[in-house]
Amino acid sequence: MNLVRAELFKVRTTALWWIMSIILVPLYALSVGYNWLVASAMSAAEGGSDTQAQQIEAAQQPINIATSLYTSGQYMGVLIVLLLSAIVVTSEFFHLTATTTFLVTPRRERVILAKFVAAMIVSLIVWAGTTILNLILVPFILDALNVGVQLGEPAVWRAIALNGLAFVLWAVLGVGAGVLIRSQIAATLVLAILYTVGASVVGVIFFVLAENVARWIEKFQVLVPTTASQLMISGTDLPGNPPRWVGALVLIGYAVVTGALGTLLTKRRDVS
Repeated sequence: MNLVRAELFKVRTTALWWIMSIILVPLYALSVGYNWLVASAMSAAEGGSDTQAQQIEAAQQPINIATSLYTSGQYMGVLIVLLLSAIVVTSEFFHLTATTTFLVTPRRERVILAKFVAAMIVSLIVWAGTTILNLILVPFILDALNVGVQLGEPAVWRAIALNGLAFVLWAVLGVGAGVLIRSQIAATLVLAILYTVGASVVGVIFFVLAENVARWIEKFQVLVPTTASQLMISGTDLPGNPPRWVGALVLIGYAVVTGALGTLLTKRRDVS
């Protein structure tokens, strides 16, 4: 626990955490507003093909509207968690404290484990903050949409819980990425670009392949971490998409591989 507290102290003394917290507030507001607009537009939408019609019909279900709104803020919240988790590692090299840290605690696996735990705690704090805001604001939005608050539905609470799991798994990914990219500035830029632009580019590639090669290729888009985390928090299984558990399994797989690789590299790499 002392190591975990030390890692949390390092996060608190890094200026980027409060800068990102300030940035997250307007981004969260935009997320809620965007989901509200999507829910409003979806209520009047009509599909063309059978698959599209089924997808729109599923999205129009009150439970799916509710889960989408009650998990608002995941996209940007997870990005903040990803970057902060990477900083848990890269700050050691940025502030030249890595050598001291490993001299004080020669068993490096204990250090990296403490970093994983600290990143998970940070991720849960961000998740809890956005969830509390959602539980306060979303009922008013759902009432305006004539949907009902839906808080009596187990699927809503399951989506909220899985949203928390997604935050934790992205935290593990962030720590693993921080081990691979030691530079704090480089890690922040690379992860931010890959998360936003990279995911969009991959999505376009899957769309083009699905339209011009075979429709079943589109289902493999769940291998993209951002798509997997979105899939796992849906209220019901959506037509034309893999089951929700596939999204959770994909994200867990990335977290396990990244966590194991990060621990191994930290034990083997020279620190100067």
